[in-house]
Amino acid sequence: MNIDNIHWLGHASFRIEDGKTEIYIDPWKISEKSPMADIIFITHGHYDHFSPVDIAKIRTGKTILAVPINIAAQIQGNVIAVEPGKTYKIGSLKVTTVPAYNINKKFHPKENGWVGYIITLSNGEKIYHSGDTDFIPEMKTIVTDIAMMPCGGTYTMTAKEMAEAANSFMPKILIPMHWGDIVGARADAETVKKLYKGETVIKEKEK
Repeated sequence: MNIDNIHWLGHASFRIEDGKTEIYIDPWKISEKSPMADIIFITHGHYDHFSPVDIAKIRTGKTILAVPINIAAQIQGNVIAVEPGKTYKIGSLKVTTVPAYNINKKFHPKENGWVGYIITLSNGEKIYHSGDTDFIPEMKTIVTDIAMMPCGGTYTMTAKEMAEAANSFMPKILIPMHWGDIVGARADAETVKKLYKGETVIKEKEK
């Protein structure tokens, strides 16, 4: 499976090319020279995921933003407020939201309604970006080709927990994220690679 269209921008931030459609998820600390966005997905309200400064770098008058309900009022324009466990048509994409929350810590409460996204690209491939989450029961029913999940610990899953979560639904390709900034190191991503029973790809950060 070719994943050259998936660009890791550091931390939990990604740019995905779907033909001519430029998709961003949780843009943060991104380059001023980044391609302009057609669709921006925000998983939750923490500053390292919902960054108005970074959104402004890539937003045009036509950019669609998908954001959780509890932060939708903080941003104007073409905004779609989403909640967990629903399916939406966002631009040309079919998108299903997945709950994202902590089980044994308080940083990401379930009641906040924060989300991960399963994005179906135009070729039918599904990409799951989990947002900041622990290994939650809802993951066991996920069907996706590619999964991007956090392994840095402290605020999210540890590397061991992430591998265990991924092993419960077995994406074709697993991409560790949420390491290399604030929390987590490459060693965490390498641990995931050792423990995941499928294929793990450790992306290099793009500027």
